[in-house]
Amino acid sequence: MTYSAKVIKGGKIVIPAELRRELGFADGDRLVLEREGEALVVKSYRQVVREVQEVFRPYQPQDGRSMVDDLIAERRREAQQEDDEAAASVPRDRR
Repeated sequence: MTYSAKVIKGGKIVIPAELRRELGFADGDRLVLEREGEALVVKSYRQVVREVQEVFRPYQPQDGRSMVDDLIAERRREAQQEDDEAAASVPRDRR
C-alpha cells in the first residue's frame, strides 16, 4: 500500500495513523532514519536493535557460556596481575 505524508514547519513529518498502527509505532517511540540513495527508510529503534543482534549472533558462543562473564573474569585476572606486579616493584621496606 502507498501512503502520503507532508513535511510541515520544523521538518516534522506526520506518519499516517494506519501506517503507524501497522508498524507498531507509538507516541514517543524513537525512530531511525536511513538514506538509501534517493529514498528515506524509517525503522523503529527496536527493529535496528534486532538487526544488529542478528549480525552478531554468529559470534555468540554456542556452548551457553556468557561472553560478559568471560570478559569480567578476564578483566579481573588482568587487574590482579597488575596489582601483583605493582606490589613486586615496591621495595620491601616500604610495604
